[in-house]
Amino acid sequence: MTNDGSKFISKYLMLLSGLLLSLFGSVATAQEINDKWKFQLNDPGEGWQHPDFSDSEWSDADGGFGTHGTPAARIGHVWDTDSIWLRKSFDLKSVPSKPALLVHHDEDAEVYLNGKLVAKLSGYSTQYHTVPLEPTQASALHVGINLMAVHCVQRTGGQFIDVHVVDSQNVPTLPKPELSTKPFQSELITKWGAEVTADNAWTEYPRPQLQRSNWTNLNGNWAYAITPKKSELPAKWAGEILVPFPLESKLGGVQRLLDSEESLWYRRSFEGTPTEGKRTLLNFEAVDYQCEAFVNGKPVGSHTGGNTPFTFDITDALKAGQNELIVRVEDATEEWQLRGKQTLNARGIWYTQVSGIWQTVWIEEVASQHISDLKIMTDAKAGSITIAVDREGSAPVEIKVKDDGKVVATATTESESVMLAIANAKLWSPDSPHLYTIEATMLDSEGAVLDQIQSYAGIRDVGKVKDTNGNWRFTLNGEVIFHWGPLDQGWWPDGLLTPPSDEAMLFDIEWLKSSGFNMIRKHIKVEPRRYYYHCDRLGMMVWQDQVSGGSGEGAWPKWTRLDPNPTDATWPAEPHAQFMRELEWMIDSLENHPSIVCWVPFNEAWGQHLTMEVGKWTVERDPSRLVNIASGGNFWPVGDIVDEHRYPHPGFPFKLNTNGRFDDFIKVIGEFGGHGYPVKGHLWDTDRRNWGYGGLPETKAEYKDRYTTSIQKLKELQQQGIAAGVYTQTTDVEGEINGLMTYDRKVIKIPADELAELHEPLLEPVD
Repeated sequence: MTNDGSKFISKYLMLLSGLLLSLFGSVATAQEINDKWKFQLNDPGEGWQHPDFSDSEWSDADGGFGTHGTPAARIGHVWDTDSIWLRKSFDLKSVPSKPALLVHHDEDAEVYLNGKLVAKLSGYSTQYHTVPLEPTQASALHVGINLMAVHCVQRTGGQFIDVHVVDSQNVPTLPKPELSTKPFQSELITKWGAEVTADNAWTEYPRPQLQRSNWTNLNGNWAYAITPKKSELPAKWAGEILVPFPLESKLGGVQRLLDSEESLWYRRSFEGTPTEGKRTLLNFEAVDYQCEAFVNGKPVGSHTGGNTPFTFDITDALKAGQNELIVRVEDATEEWQLRGKQTLNARGIWYTQVSGIWQTVWIEEVASQHISDLKIMTDAKAGSITIAVDREGSAPVEIKVKDDGKVVATATTESESVMLAIANAKLWSPDSPHLYTIEATMLDSEGAVLDQIQSYAGIRDVGKVKDTNGNWRFTLNGEVIFHWGPLDQGWWPDGLLTPPSDEAMLFDIEWLKSSGFNMIRKHIKVEPRRYYYHCDRLGMMVWQDQVSGGSGEGAWPKWTRLDPNPTDATWPAEPHAQFMRELEWMIDSLENHPSIVCWVPFNEAWGQHLTMEVGKWTVERDPSRLVNIASGGNFWPVGDIVDEHRYPHPGFPFKLNTNGRFDDFIKVIGEFGGHGYPVKGHLWDTDRRNWGYGGLPETKAEYKDRYTTSIQKLKELQQQGIAAGVYTQTTDVEGEINGLMTYDRKVIKIPADELAELHEPLLEPVD
């Protein structure tokens, strides 16, 4: 064959191939998926489905739209209101030969193509499926730019909407939604948050019960960077973050979500002054969750656990003059680690994740021989304070107890503990929160001061007693007391887990005190230690929850509440060991505070496991307090308390006390109420379904009436043997609007004096 003939045949085959591709290309190549949408949550008015409608004021987001947990939902943007209107443009190189909608809807949806209604879908689907377009419907499509418009209505349960035009003979695989690195950014800010600067960010001494004069605050602007998880030191720093506010918070200045496969790095310099015979300690009040620190390139320590203080001795890495401090953090929020209300997908009762340094960082200089800690026990009946000294070295420690500056007891100890009797001891209570000052001085063999710290103690006894009807009641210093307080989560719109300031934190406690509460249930969060100092000096009792955690199927048992034959989860050995380490650290760091009267290891069935073992350990670890093993959770006969959660109004399942199961336990209602009331202009997100228990009242008067009814019912239950009540909750938190004040603390829903009047009957002696 000649060369000309070969060229002719080759050209003919190429033309034929092109013709076949043009005829069957829609089968061979799947339609490209476009996930970029415009959306609107309020009725946009007439003509919204047409191409010439202006959607320039609509919001932008990646599809699909809905709530996490909806079956087969592919969430690109969280939508949890009642209706959503969507528009997107998509380019067709050719019209598919068998056009269809690839759709997943929950619930009713209408789909328009270039202004023409092509599908009206009722009910809901549980997975993606194709809806073929009839010829009259398909005629709406054309080569080039097309417009899809969708309206979806949510009625109950989960919700989701996502729609694409495809060829039913070649349905594409949908890509995973693009991972968002931005938390929801609310406009809310507290008055204290608005005043925060790098110079005034948490300047108070962070450890009130072991105070020294020589310390340096390291809060302020640090450099930060985010890298893949196992990367070395960043080559470039991204900018500044304001410590001690977390990465995701408004006040931190970054507002970035940290992925479990990333590392968060911090860097700052500080002035070092090494002194012969002295040690330099680097203190972190809390870092979420795993961290390691380097001084001048040398590793100085690592820590796992996001909720309690820890210390690294950096003496051997320190030099005179400028020193470099680098901290690396990892945070796998929804794995086994203890995280409380944090979640990767904030919704409902689950809130924005928190990563990195979230409490004060500081340095102190101490002598080689120094006081490491004090353990303080009191006896109200004997009027005594017993102090155990934890020390580095063996030098004696002189202890003075002062009252209003006057020494009322003194002792010197070379052993671990000493008891000091206080003449005519003044006892600590909510009505009279008296505190004694403690001064501890370590002396060398010549009597010179090696170390000196200041602390304090409140003398009080926590106990229980049966009343004349055989019901167990709480006692304080031998007197019956009804525990009445709010569920207090300690979240803030500007700082998330970190209060914007000490003053802001104090405001909550003082307002609750003025509202007639005598107790706070601190809900699955450990606050800065100054929080408990304020409760100590103001006279506010505290139930302290352990932070919850657990990951995957089986980490949380079936919730059986107070029913007989409770269930328990099974945790792997190491996550359980870490749970116990963090429980010990929490108790260890807080046990000197007289305000804390009760430990709560579990909330409901959230990560509840080895309940009897955990309960017995807690009872033995701190016999000076009561133990509520699982507030509202699966009841096991350990500790002191049986606790029911009931919404919206309080109640207790007395009928479940078969065979006297509850007879040895104090009966309490550990959560109730949750009455919601939205305040316009003070909502975290106006585009989400803000909620409260029992539905939302139509008027403020109805809201107050619901609250009043709950208090009356609690008083009736008190007469039947209930010894405590916990109302949900102090403030709104993100989408929960069941607070007594708004999330930004700017609107009080019921004035404090009115609340105090309503609460007064609860605090009167029970007949």
